[in-house]
Amino acid sequence: MQTRKDRWQGELFVAGGLEGLVPADHVLRRVDRALDFSWIHEEVRGCYCQDNGRPSIDPESALRLMLAGFFQGITEDRRLMREAQVNLAIRWFAGYRLDETLPDHSSLTRIRARWGVEVFRRVFERTVRACMDAGLVDARTVHVDATLIRADVSWDSLVTRHADQVLEDNTEPEPSGDEGGVGPEKPRGRRRPRTEKAKRHSPTDPDATMATSSAGYHLEPSYKQHTAVEDSNGVVVDVEVTTGERSEGAELEGQLARVRERTGVPTQVVTCDAGYAWAENYDALERAGTDAVIPPARTARRAAGTQRIPARRFKYDEHNGRVVCPAGNTLRRGSRDRADTGTWYRACVADCRGCPMRDRCLSPTARVRQVFIVDGYPALLRARRRKEKGWDAATRERYRRHRWLVEGTHGQAKTRHGLRRAARRGLDNVRIQAYLTAAVMNLKKCAGAFCALWRAIGALLTPPKHHLRKNHANIPGGGRRMRTELGKRKLEGVSQQLRGGSFPRISAVMTESWNRVAQGGSRRYTKTAVRPGFRSAGGRGFVGFAGAAASAQGQLLRKGIRA
Repeated sequence: MQTRKDRWQGELFVAGGLEGLVPADHVLRRVDRALDFSWIHEEVRGCYCQDNGRPSIDPESALRLMLAGFFQGITEDRRLMREAQVNLAIRWFAGYRLDETLPDHSSLTRIRARWGVEVFRRVFERTVRACMDAGLVDARTVHVDATLIRADVSWDSLVTRHADQVLEDNTEPEPSGDEGGVGPEKPRGRRRPRTEKAKRHSPTDPDATMATSSAGYHLEPSYKQHTAVEDSNGVVVDVEVTTGERSEGAELEGQLARVRERTGVPTQVVTCDAGYAWAENYDALERAGTDAVIPPARTARRAAGTQRIPARRFKYDEHNGRVVCPAGNTLRRGSRDRADTGTWYRACVADCRGCPMRDRCLSPTARVRQVFIVDGYPALLRARRRKEKGWDAATRERYRRHRWLVEGTHGQAKTRHGLRRAARRGLDNVRIQAYLTAAVMNLKKCAGAFCALWRAIGALLTPPKHHLRKNHANIPGGGRRMRTELGKRKLEGVSQQLRGGSFPRISAVMTESWNRVAQGGSRRYTKTAVRPGFRSAGGRGFVGFAGAAASAQGQLLRKGIRA
């Protein structure tokens, strides 16, 4: 029968709370079970006056509003507050009633500026600790990569900056000898003019620099995010944001040091792409005892007719500090380069003048051959030989996981959480955006693990169907014995799946909880003891599944269940 719905809703009061209107499988409902940000009050106490002034916005509510926006891919404050006006889930998650006025969007901007970057970095570190308590982090293998974040500037704002002119305009004149000071020291040797290429930048966001991720793509004003992801479940264990022109290879040692400090576990294997194939990185990882799964960069090929004998054909003697050319002549140690990253080795003029390989080794205008040896060059040679011989199956599998774990993390952050473009300007604001994005992704993994554990416990509470008795007629006994055996088999299946998905500690907790329930022997004890135990454990703060299991076992023991 066709009906017509009356769209008029004149009710002013609705019986029940907001939680009942939010679906049980909503992401904010799941995350709320696994987090507790009450610690933020003490963290930002120094940013507020405690006995004077206008009452502030609750710091926990402000943080929950920001996180709720990133969960839904909303990075702009105006859009977030418009969405929160009509979104019951965001109101419930942030702790605002239906009749309560939400903060203005500008308040969130002031709160970020008042708290500073360090507070949001600690928020991210708390999520890493939560995942560690859940057994989701295995930092023995770490995947590292970098990605560009488009700055929030327009193309029309780009201007050209001439470096030489800027230096000349801002250099103070040196005091002369006539004024009683010491005159400038005259440079020794022939002065070589250095002219730098003019750079483009945006005065709207001076921290952003021009960069590109591919040689075939144009430069864009960008920032660069450096990300470290652990191997077992893809939990983000480190995030850092720099300007776009900063090389990712220069950040590797600092990232691994932060991961080691944050997790307390020394890194045994690190995987990176060819952008990290620096000799210094290979050398540092060798000295630290870390297996570097980093493919060496390919050697650039010269155009036809301009090929010269490459530097890799020269033998480097690390112990004696010399280089031997393919013709057997010795290149002596020279000076360091200006960046202090390596040493120049120079051949004798007499050796090169009569060398039969001169035409293949030197250019027409050169007198002698010079070779630049970077620091850590022996480690780079060993990495090249290892790659040329071929990686073993385990190494190839680690690098394959690198491609979808850390690069997949960047893809998810950009497509689902708004990290493709910076929401605000300035390096500190982009860092805050990166920290909150990584925190949200870690909380989703933590909440998903908690829900997996809860579904497994719920499977124990489901009685077997009547038709299952025919399929399990070989189980001796009936009633309680059959229910116990079926629940144990079901739990073993879920536990095996979790083991395959790298959730070993969760699997162990479920097994231990089931043993307590099976020893009790009654389903009513399971319903009255296990469920409240896990609910109370999830409500105390960042969930620790071992603590949840201990709480459930304590409830069972208080109910009279004994081993």
